[in-house]
Parts: sequence; structure tokens; C-alpha cells
Amino acid sequence: MHKAASGLRHVGHHTAKPLQEFKAQSHDLSALGALGSLLSATEEIREGMATLAKLTGQLEDEWEAEAKLLGEISDAFDLLDLLLAAAARAKKG
Repeated sequence: MHKAASGLRHVGHHTAKPLQEFKAQSHDLSALGALGSLLSATEEIREGMATLAKLTGQLEDEWEAEAKLLGEISDAFDLLDLLLAAAARAKKG
């Protein structure tokens, strides 16, 4: 559990650069060329990309909260193991 929590905490480090590049590309939709302007779709595409970036940020927040909870559960199990081991030693001796 501790390893999973640690992995979740670091997701943002792996997504930060791609997310920044994605946001930057939402301002430069020249790759659409004439098609984008002909379809009047550039603003809708830009808005969709902004929404995706926002959702990614919200996912990172959720993953961070889940990582914290997993870490707390892991710590509780570690403490329980220590208490059980101490109780077993006390019972033996």
C-alpha cells in the first residue's frame, strides 16, 4: 500500500510537462489549417482542450487525496503489526 501511495503521489510529476505542452498547443491550432477555420471549429477545439486540461488537474488532485488515504491506511496496518507482535511477545513471556 505504501508503494502504491507513493506512486500516486508522483503522477503529477509525470504529467506536468505533457499537460503544459497540451495547454500551449490549445493556443496554437495552426495544425488545423484551413479545415479548422472552414468548419469554424477552432474555438470549440480550444474549449475542449481547456476542459481536458482542467479535468486532468482535477484527476491529479483526486489521486493525491487517494494517495494520502492509502498512506494513512498503510501506516495503520504497520502499527497494527507492531501491536500484534508486541502482544504475542507479551503472551509468550
